[in-house]
Amino acid sequence: MWVAGNWATVWPVLLAALAIVTVGAIGWVLMRAHRSAVTADQRWRAEEEAKARELSMAEVDALTWQDFEKYVADLCRRDGCTKVVVSGKSGDLGADVVGYLADGRKLVVQVKKYAPERSVSSQDMQKFVGTARPEHGADVALFVTTCRTFTKAALGLAVRQDIVALHRDLLGSWVKGAHLETLIPLNGSGGGTRRPPV
Repeated sequence: MWVAGNWATVWPVLLAALAIVTVGAIGWVLMRAHRSAVTADQRWRAEEEAKARELSMAEVDALTWQDFEKYVADLCRRDGCTKVVVSGKSGDLGADVVGYLADGRKLVVQVKKYAPERSVSSQDMQKFVGTARPEHGADVALFVTTCRTFTKAALGLAVRQDIVALHRDLLGSWVKGAHLETLIPLNGSGGGTRRPPV
């Protein structure tokens, strides 16, 4: 009865109370959603880092070529690359892994899983040179291999065409935690025991 007689005074108070409860409930829901998203992001990052865990080179050698391509993509993600896609399949025109470095440059990676005693040939390098920038628009073109060396002709072509040549020794450093950005300037240097060029 009192409420009905004093409705003009009561309704603004009820409306304000309802607004406070509604805003509080919405805030609580948004806060929970934010915490859930942060937790999911942290879990995802931990999983990505676990994928790019350190392997011995013997473990790398035991990977299939498809798993090796995925592992190289995981290493790129570990080092801050974004939008990393494994595209390695027949007809990929040399772009086995594509992504973007942390500074926004487009990264195109050719991955060759060869026996350690082999060398990357000039022909392999020529194919990648011919597609990395013209076909894929690479700002940074990276040729990663499990073999110890590039032939003299392949390495010379890589240097002239600004292709980063990452042989087994540099790959081993990357696998053990060296950041990709620190390996790019090394471009093919420091390859362990060298065989005569083929």
